[in-house]
Amino acid sequence: MLISPLDHGLRFAFGTLTVLPVKVERWDRDAARGGMLCVPVVGLVVGGVAAAVGAVALFLGTGPLLAAVASVAVPALLTRGLHLDGLADTADGLGSGKPAEDALRIMKQSDIGPFGVITLLFVLLAQVAALARLYDDSWARGALAAVVSAVAARLALTLAARTGVPPARPEGLGAAVAGVAPTRWAMLTAVGVTLAAGAAGSLFGADDVVRTALAVVASLTLAELLLRRCVRRFGGVTGDVFGGVEETAATTALVVLTLGL
Repeated sequence: MLISPLDHGLRFAFGTLTVLPVKVERWDRDAARGGMLCVPVVGLVVGGVAAAVGAVALFLGTGPLLAAVASVAVPALLTRGLHLDGLADTADGLGSGKPAEDALRIMKQSDIGPFGVITLLFVLLAQVAALARLYDDSWARGALAAVVSAVAARLALTLAARTGVPPARPEGLGAAVAGVAPTRWAMLTAVGVTLAAGAAGSLFGADDVVRTALAVVASLTLAELLLRRCVRRFGGVTGDVFGGVEETAATTALVVLTLGL
């Protein structure tokens, strides 16, 4: 049976970024290009599962805090902690103060340093606190936030993989996807996701249209600032940098969604 380019892209996206049993048929630049343009779909699935788990926890009477913990745990489990590990390694590399080559070596080590531990602690606390506030308002608002943050986080990966962003190393996942997404298509994807997020926010009223769209824009802005810092610091992107960008975007989206409630 023939597999279309879209199928290859989806397989690449799900097979490399989740634990779901999806076989990657091709590991080349064309498949990577399709995969990085498709990663918001991965966010939709991951966020949907996180929202469902959180909603079930609420209906079982756990309360908003434990429901938020359950929702935050889902993306970590579905990715084997890939993005959280990348965030910690990126924090260690940036915080080391070492030249680029030494910083990259620190990031590649299996252990996590103090900067990574502190960053993980505050990021996870922020995600749980924001979702708990949203679940406290209503299960539906919390569920929407779980989905929007997951999609926005993966959208940040699409933009980080756009043309012109170089790899810091010649090998690894970062090198495989760096620069594969045409800038025009990455930007069009970003616009489409932002409009879709605003439309989803309309379920709660006009204010939420603006708040939800703003959450996506803010998440991409903070992720872009981190991306540029890493490119200047390390000479390009790595798989760890992609993880740091993703978690930065997810956290920013959740925090912005709590503003004005």
